[in-house]
Amino acid sequence: EEIERETTYPDGKVEQVLKNGCHLVFFPNGTWKKVGSDGKTVTITFFNGDVKQVMPDQTVIYYYADAKTTHTTYSDGLEVLQFSNGQIEKHYPDGKKEITFPDQTIKNLFTDGQEESILPDGTIVRVQPDGSKTIEFNNGQRELHTSQFKRREYPDGSVKTVYMNGQQETKYGSGRVRVKDKDGNIIMDTKL
Repeated sequence: EEIERETTYPDGKVEQVLKNGCHLVFFPNGTWKKVGSDGKTVTITFFNGDVKQVMPDQTVIYYYADAKTTHTTYSDGLEVLQFSNGQIEKHYPDGKKEITFPDQTIKNLFTDGQEESILPDGTIVRVQPDGSKTIEFNNGQRELHTSQFKRREYPDGSVKTVYMNGQQETKYGSGRVRVKDKDGNIIMDTKL
């Protein structure tokens, strides 16, 4: 682009006004700034390779050169971080966070302390603030983990529960119930 005028300041800064209306400012440390002809688009390229862009809608895109990470802040408050390994994090104004990992697992962190992970195979893991966990498998099975027990529910209606003391209880879809002690000995079996 053709330079319309150039000004050198005592601090070593140089400003150029281009014929297309853009302004360029070069700082002594190697940082430079470009203001678009619209006066609203600003790009700052820092001496360390970082780049900050401010768009006309006030979206701010910051690229961290060393980390190869882009941090975009939208005018509505949404922040999106894109990491070099493919991980993407979305931080919503209400405090919710959504993380998409390189393997395409999606993890949602809610403001009330709940977490939800959706695995690539369709399995959904939900963790409550009290630490209890529900796992919904893509084969229709469901698992519940609490501080007192682990329970697995099967599509046929069977339910197997293992208590913290080691005792196991299996309720079959047919109505049969079998209970084993911590050593695996059957202590009750209601065969139908």
